[in-house]
Amino acid sequence: MTYDAILLVSFGGPEGPDDVLPFLRNVTRGRGIPDERLSAVAEHYQHFGGVSPMNDWCRRLLAAMREDFSAHGIGLPIYWGNRNWPPMLVDAVSDMHADGVRNAIAIATSAFGSYSSCAQYIEDIGAARAAIGEDAPNIEKVRHFFDHPRFIDSFADKLRTSLAEVAAGQKTRLVFTSHSIPNRMEDTSGPIGGRYSEQHRLASQLVAESAGWEDGWDLVWQSRSGPPTVPWLEPDINDHIADLAAQGYEHVVVCPIGFLSDHIEVLWDLDNEAKETAEKHGVGLTRVPTPDVDQHLVALLRELVLERTQGKPPRRLSGLPTCDPLVEGSCPARGYSSIRR
Repeated sequence: MTYDAILLVSFGGPEGPDDVLPFLRNVTRGRGIPDERLSAVAEHYQHFGGVSPMNDWCRRLLAAMREDFSAHGIGLPIYWGNRNWPPMLVDAVSDMHADGVRNAIAIATSAFGSYSSCAQYIEDIGAARAAIGEDAPNIEKVRHFFDHPRFIDSFADKLRTSLAEVAAGQKTRLVFTSHSIPNRMEDTSGPIGGRYSEQHRLASQLVAESAGWEDGWDLVWQSRSGPPTVPWLEPDINDHIADLAAQGYEHVVVCPIGFLSDHIEVLWDLDNEAKETAEKHGVGLTRVPTPDVDQHLVALLRELVLERTQGKPPRRLSGLPTCDPLVEGSCPARGYSSIRR
């Protein structure tokens, strides 16, 4: 197939105090979550002026992609659409249609596979195409990239730097963290059901090995939402920090393996809540930076495009089953959506 455009698809985020509640209503539409619950989450944004870093990150990422792709002979226009806040996905697809785009490659801003990070993107792309009509552009999402060498290199480089900043002689534990999901998403129905945790464990192992860390590590979870009666992946990072303190650890290095950028669930849940937990228990905490817009991430996205446009072989560091959106039913779809970005 010949492709004539690239579409960056992201979650979106408020860009001012008046945007916060409308944004959260968009994210949770149809789930029956009252404004009282949303207002509690909205307070996290108010600590940052009511602004999520997501849209600014996407703007910087777009600029870097356009420069890098052009320098490597990829002359395709790059569009940008969000699921929950302007620029909206349906408007981006409308612009593509008006510009005569027929076949596009979609890049979602998540490396891993779950309903919210994969299948829901595909559903929302389908809804945007349906709003345009029968002659809407064909849009195909790229694969998961949790085990791409450049993804691993990005985190490993930053982890090495963070580890070097920890005082010598401290009893230190490396902890990888990502967004929790309901346990029901971890069952084995479907071709890749239950792979979310496995993908994260593999990526964490690869990063630790690449960074030269040999003293053991843990994978924990954060940012759960919803009723407490619904079980989610555990342990929670705050509970785990308390347990490590009880075991005599003096320092925790937290690597947010599940996140590409410093959005609210990193800035608040890790840099605020987890840091407070560590201080409460007398444990030092170093948080490893996310990839943001580094050379590894931009080159990774370029390589994913070249897999489609030039048939380049996928570069992967594992044989772990992964989602191929071109194969019907390969992405598990169970309703869940985070309410912060």
